[in-house]
Amino acid sequence: MHYAALASGSKGNCHALSEDGLTLLIDAGISLLQIRRRMEILGLDSNSVRALALTHEHSDHIGAVGVILRNTDWAILATAATRTAVERIQGIDIPPSRWIEVEAGRSCSWEGWHLRPFALPHDAEDPVAYRIEAGGQAAAVVTDLGHPTALVADHLQDLDLLVLEANHDVDMLREGSYPPQLKARILSRVGHLSNAAMAELLGRALSPRLKQVVLAHLSESNNDPALARFAAEEILRGTSVALHVAHQREPLVLPPAVA
Repeated sequence: MHYAALASGSKGNCHALSEDGLTLLIDAGISLLQIRRRMEILGLDSNSVRALALTHEHSDHIGAVGVILRNTDWAILATAATRTAVERIQGIDIPPSRWIEVEAGRSCSWEGWHLRPFALPHDAEDPVAYRIEAGGQAAAVVTDLGHPTALVADHLQDLDLLVLEANHDVDMLREGSYPPQLKARILSRVGHLSNAAMAELLGRALSPRLKQVVLAHLSESNNDPALARFAAEEILRGTSVALHVAHQREPLVLPPAVA
């Protein structure tokens, strides 16, 4: 399984997982043009994309859904509540023929891949993260959650690859320029994961199998990649896990030999 972060941050998120000539995108918060362009920059085949899995309905995760519906034949994986919310927000209809319903806690198959959506504590209608197993490997993309839960930690066991939110440094957020209401939302138990909370969850996800960790959804205003990296490195010290940081503007692809 190959992984690429096409964009990751508060202005747009899109992750790509590929295996045997098929690519599944998780979220589409950047334009379809940018999705294709960034895949090409990374040497990935944009024609291999066959489906888009949505985690929730916030704009930085669904911005391109309408254009994708009009210009591709990709399937859309989403919970029923997320589908309804996306349709309302974007003023679109996702045809039943294009929609694959997923449900937190219920495993499903897509093109021979095994997907396990699971619930997250976030201020959206029905937010989920995805654990994906294909080609004998297991990966999880886990962003947009306010705090670690036992359920989330359970789904992060025995992974080869973990993409994990490290949204903010608490001190930077508290001392920054965001309005008090927005700070309170981000810091809430249904907001976003701080560096410290990320490190706690990462510690619970460690296993001899884990090879790659990607820190994702970093705030450009309220975090510093060096701070996020340091928090993760403290947990990974003494392991052979490779650590990467995904960015908003520059796509990231992991080496195929170790992805």
